[in-house]
Amino acid sequence: MSFKLFTLLLQSALWTIGISAISILIGFALAILLSAALLSGKSVYTLPATLFISFFRGVPLLVQLLLIYNLLPFIGLNVPSIVAAILGLSLCTAAYQAENLRGGFESVPIGLIEAADMAGFSARQTFLRIRVPIALRLTFPALVNEAIMILKSSSLVSVVGIVELTRMAQDLASSTYLPIEIFSSAGLIYLVICSTVALIGRRAEAALPGGVK
Repeated sequence: MSFKLFTLLLQSALWTIGISAISILIGFALAILLSAALLSGKSVYTLPATLFISFFRGVPLLVQLLLIYNLLPFIGLNVPSIVAAILGLSLCTAAYQAENLRGGFESVPIGLIEAADMAGFSARQTFLRIRVPIALRLTFPALVNEAIMILKSSSLVSVVGIVELTRMAQDLASSTYLPIEIFSSAGLIYLVICSTVALIGRRAEAALPGGVK
């Protein structure tokens, strides 16, 4: 395979990384809100959060992407395909991250929460300054694994017209008749990206308070 073809794969890999990174960050912010809703104990919050998580964990991501891509124009939102792709990935990963975080929140020692109450912390302060940092530390490996899964699942956004790594590999394989070389190279790029994320995740986990250096 020529250097030019490999360069095209690398360029498309930047789209994969960019779309995945934005989706993971948006998903994490949504996951915090969903976890807070689940832990609120109020049905007005827990019911919508539970339904959201059940839907996006129970329906295949491919179906979600196609649904969002076709639903947005139907309700009058004519947005670029990349917006639909990021929205789909963000909502999906938010559901998984929320479940991971919920387990972390429930593992926070009750004594710390009681101590925060005695110190005069509001419920919001306790959540943001006590529960979130501890839950993040407890669930960090699971969150890194979810980030890797989103990186690999981002290959599905090709169904809404995004030319990311997998779509580029398909296009090049069909035009050059070099499927083995093209897809092997794409697989290698995915491996490097995911391995790098895993390595960064381990370094970041070790840097967190209580981490093993």
